Amino acid sequence: MKENIKVHGQLKGYLSWPLLLSVFMVCANIAAGCVSRIGGLVMIPFTISYLGVAMWIFFYSKKRILGGLVDFSAEYAWIQKQLLTGLALPYALADEDGRIVWANDEFQAITALEKGNWKSLLTMFPEVTKDDLATDEDPVKVHTVFGERRFRMELQPIYVSSSEQEEIQAVISRQKLLAVYLFDETEILRCRQQITDEKMVAGIIYLDNYDEALESVEEVRRSLLTALIDRKINKYIGAVDGILKSIEKDKYFFAVKQKYMEQMQEERFSILEDVKTVNIGNEMAVTLSIGIGMNGDSYAQNYDSARVAIDMALGRGGDQAVVKDGSRIQYYGGKSQQQEKSTRVKARVKAHAMRELMETKDRILIMGHKLSDSDAFGSAIGIYRIATALNKKAHVIINEVTTSVQPMMNRFLDNPDYPEDLFLTGAQAAELVDASTMLVVVDVNRPSITDAPELLKLVKTIVVMDHHRQSSEVISNAVLSYVEPYASSACEMVAEVLQYIADGIKIKAAEADAMYAGIVIDTNNFTNQTGVRTFEAAAFLRRNGADVTRVRKLFRDDMQDYKARAAAISSAEIYREAFSIGVCPSEGLPSPTIVCAQAANELLEIKGIKASVVMTEYHGLIYLSARSIDEVNVQVMMEKLGGGGHRTIAGAQLSGISMEEAKDRVKAVIDEMLQKGDIS
Repeated sequence: MKENIKVHGQLKGYLSWPLLLSVFMVCANIAAGCVSRIGGLVMIPFTISYLGVAMWIFFYSKKRILGGLVDFSAEYAWIQKQLLTGLALPYALADEDGRIVWANDEFQAITALEKGNWKSLLTMFPEVTKDDLATDEDPVKVHTVFGERRFRMELQPIYVSSSEQEEIQAVISRQKLLAVYLFDETEILRCRQQITDEKMVAGIIYLDNYDEALESVEEVRRSLLTALIDRKINKYIGAVDGILKSIEKDKYFFAVKQKYMEQMQEERFSILEDVKTVNIGNEMAVTLSIGIGMNGDSYAQNYDSARVAIDMALGRGGDQAVVKDGSRIQYYGGKSQQQEKSTRVKARVKAHAMRELMETKDRILIMGHKLSDSDAFGSAIGIYRIATALNKKAHVIINEVTTSVQPMMNRFLDNPDYPEDLFLTGAQAAELVDASTMLVVVDVNRPSITDAPELLKLVKTIVVMDHHRQSSEVISNAVLSYVEPYASSACEMVAEVLQYIADGIKIKAAEADAMYAGIVIDTNNFTNQTGVRTFEAAAFLRRNGADVTRVRKLFRDDMQDYKARAAAISSAEIYREAFSIGVCPSEGLPSPTIVCAQAANELLEIKGIKASVVMTEYHGLIYLSARSIDEVNVQVMMEKLGGGGHRTIAGAQLSGISMEEAKDRVKAVIDEMLQKGDIS
């Protein structure tokens, strides 16, 4: 075998040097003889001696050298094979199709493979795909499970033309092989999971209607009601090995291990419904809100996240849990109707705070949401009256005037009682912004759907007044935020603030009509989300000149709008026997979104309908209007589609899909909520 070995490369050159020098010696001898015959004769014996030695080295020692090299290679290959075979790291070679062609002892022991009975990686490890095997340069990492152990598999492509290992050479038919490494991650992952499970989760529990619930029960039973509520909460937190501390009469702080969070979330925070069962004669069921912060960099950060979460839960109407996991926010509950607060203390405090801010500024900008409606317009006019009463220059920002707003807006245009620059576009308002400018945002708390989002970055002093439930997207740089989901409308909130912000403010008839119209529209003629304070606000506006007849005339429809609304209602589909889904035609309508909302309201008049969703296409987007009476939280429904709103009034915008696809998405959300129990 050694005689048949052919020499190539640098080794062949090294062994050929004596022959090359022999040729040189012969040439040198001939040259010397030509110069001097005696010199040539003297060199002949030396040349013959060198030729003999060179021939001996090339033909005889070559075999010995090559034999030594072959022996060394064989010993090296054997040692290398033994090292790979006995290597503590599981290692194998596989072909391009993933079939194992060789594996060391450790790999065979882990996978229970028998020598010669190789299997495919795709069969043994389902997590490995054909795309993983197709890698050409970079190693591929795959996390996989085999038996009860978890591994990180690394696939490293290697290219060979031959193999010194006969066992491999016999099965190699292609040039590309995959080196397969298995790294056991079981203990690392177990320790990592244990660390995660032991992390502290901070939470805050707030009783939404503590004072109101106590007032609805006899005085001698109030202590018993408090004790029963406290017992329920203590039992719930104790069941998950947590600690609970009462920090106020209606507020608790608790801490639990993170490993119990999955259980609490799967149960959708059962304490939300459990606490409502406490009844010792109280007319009003007790509800609570939970804010939870987790996965922060410190305990303090978790607590701060819990505070943000509880504020969000209360801003969304209470009776729900909000979990803030880093930047991710999850919502649970929110089924019950928000109870109206009988006290106006908060309205008075916010009014005084707003007045202090306005007095430090020279110019007030007032902005609602895109495609402004009657509530946004009326509340903006109310803030305008407050600003002018404090002798401040004020402007209302409207980029696009809808048909529902145009009749009211006409009463202010060309009116000598109002300046020509009362209404501005967002671009015009941006030119007026300076250090003494204040921005008041009404009827919206999401920056993305404000009429001029760029102003939120330009103005430093921002006030938010809204009655919609908050979502994870909020105007974070507001210096004063007054968000009350119990309120029927932003106009109701502004009407209350008007009564406290300053003495002797006189509202003009056009302004009172605009605010009254906002309340009428958002309450659907005082049938939706209407409380005592709603009627009190309406009475205040009536005393200041609001006229029901004038307002009613403003709401009369065009025949085209009426027909479109009728078409949406007649073509509505009843889904799951309780949900009506309709499509409103938009062709030829100046404001199809308004007609869409009106159709959604009318569909609720059908017996057995819990919620209605009507959609229409406008400006390349599909607008959804969702309505309910009291059984379905349509805000949660619309949030799942990227929108938001109020518990009984909500909406969303969809882009890049057809109307049929939009209907399918709505149906999928309804199915999901039914499955999770969000809809009973």
